[in-house]
Order: sequence, then structure tokens, then C-alpha cells
Amino acid sequence: MGTQQASAPARPVSAVRGVEHVNTRHTSRFTVIGNHLAQHRELTLLAIGLATHIQSLPDGARITIKHLAERFPEGETRIAKALRELETHGYLSRDTEHLANGQIVTRTRSYNQPRTQKPSPAPASATAPAPALVAKAAPAPAPVAKAAPAPAPVAKAAPAPTPVPVPVPEAALPRPREPHESRTPCTPRAPRTPHEPRPKYTHAAIDLLSDLHHHAPQVTLSQNDITHLAPIAATWFENGSTPSALRQALTADLPHPLKYPAKLLRHRLTVLLPSPPTQVRLVDPLQNCDACDRAFRAPTPGRCRECA
Repeated sequence: MGTQQASAPARPVSAVRGVEHVNTRHTSRFTVIGNHLAQHRELTLLAIGLATHIQSLPDGARITIKHLAERFPEGETRIAKALRELETHGYLSRDTEHLANGQIVTRTRSYNQPRTQKPSPAPASATAPAPALVAKAAPAPAPVAKAAPAPAPVAKAAPAPTPVPVPVPEAALPRPREPHESRTPCTPRAPRTPHEPRPKYTHAAIDLLSDLHHHAPQVTLSQNDITHLAPIAATWFENGSTPSALRQALTADLPHPLKYPAKLLRHRLTVLLPSPPTQVRLVDPLQNCDACDRAFRAPTPGRCRECA
């Protein structure tokens, strides 16, 4: 009686070397990308990925450099360079057009097959879409070939818009932001104070600052502090503030303990400085000239300056 083998047969070793694809058929929400793009020898990986993203977008999607920089972690400089690569190899075009109403728009087109030459710019029309619209090339151009005899007059009129300047793509790109200034909110500057306020406002400011310790005992100012803070406090009076409003702004909600009262008061005087009162300018009403019936501004009816 033979002995039974205790070991199980070894699993067959796959003959595939490298990547092994496990594919699932897509039925919705997919985009067909050619191998000429996915395996392009001269495009960078960022340009290939950016072209794939653009071809997956619907018509009318915004693909400006600022929109793409907000969508992806790459900065505006790298995205602008990748867009120039796609333009060089025929996967993207950006042309400016003049509309009939005088508006200048940028028409962006994405191609799923690289084009070999630039198409002639189409004549501008008042119904042209807004700038930065994306037009995806149709994968089946058979209907366009059948309708080719119809647009023959358009082909003859194509040289008409030749005076329209087509700027270099790089010139249309905005200035790339530096890494340290990317998406950083600007800090508002402190309002500037006049160098020489009126003497009466300066004396009133000195009196108010000297009397602050009676209203807030923790606010102790030296004579040097009062001298430096008085011009800024005087600006409050010049802008129409009252002593009670200024005193309330300086002594309300003080921290405990208050280590540096002079620095805190200078900060409040500068940041909370009210705006100067606006001066209302009276405008004369419109009158009709008694001689030429032309409209002009004057306090009373009569003749315009030319007729007078």
C-alpha cells in the first residue's frame, strides 16, 4: 500500500511580468483616452494628467489657470507650464476673438486627437460664448464631413478676420505667484494719522489720556506715553469722535492683568480709528437753455454758457 502525499500541489505561477490588469467594463461616467496621450513620450506626467482631466469635463467648464490651481495641489506656475506643453503638442488651443459688441473673449478647445496645424479663426459674432469655455472635439467627425459642402461660403470669408491679433499663449498667462505669497490673504495696513493735528485737538487728547486712570485704574501712562499717543487720539477728535466715545473705546474690556497699557492703547487708537466725515457736495440742477434747448447745470433757468 502506497503512502499518501501530504503536501498540496503548488499553485501555477503567472507568466505575466510587471503590471497585471484587472479590468471592469464601464457603463457610465467614463472618458475614452487614446494611448497616444496616455503613453506620450514627450509630455510630462502632469501634462498627461491635466489633459485627461480636461477631456473628462463637460462643455463650458472653466479651465483657467486659477481654477485649476484651486482644484489641484500643484501651483499656477507648474499648471501654466503643463498647459503650454499641451498647446505645443496639439492637445489644446487658446485663441482670442473680438465680438461684435467690442468684447474680447478667449476660446479654449481641447482635442482628443492631436491636431497638426492651427485652424483659421472663425469670424466673431455677438452670440459667441463667454471666455474660457472648453469645446471638446467630437470623436466621430463623420457628420461634419457630410455637411462640408454647405459651409463653403464660410471658407471663403475665413481670411476676413486675419487682422485680429492672436497673442502668444505665454503672454496671456498671468504672472505666477511666488510660493510664499500663494493663497495668502493680504494684511490691511493701519490707517495713517496726520503728522500735525490741530492744537486744540491735541490738548484735548492729552487731557483725556491723563485722566484715563480715574476711569480704569489699571491704565497707568507715563508722560512720554501720553506725548506719543496724543497725536493719534487727536485724530479721533478731528474725525468727529466725542471724548466719551474715545474713552469707551480705550477702556472697554481690558485684559487682566494689563502688562503693557501704552501698547494696547496705541493698538486700539490705530485699528479702531473712525473714518472722517464725508462732505456732501451740492450739485446744481439741470436746466434747459432758453436759446438752444440744450441741458446744462445751473442754480436758476436761463441760457447755457455758449449761448450767453
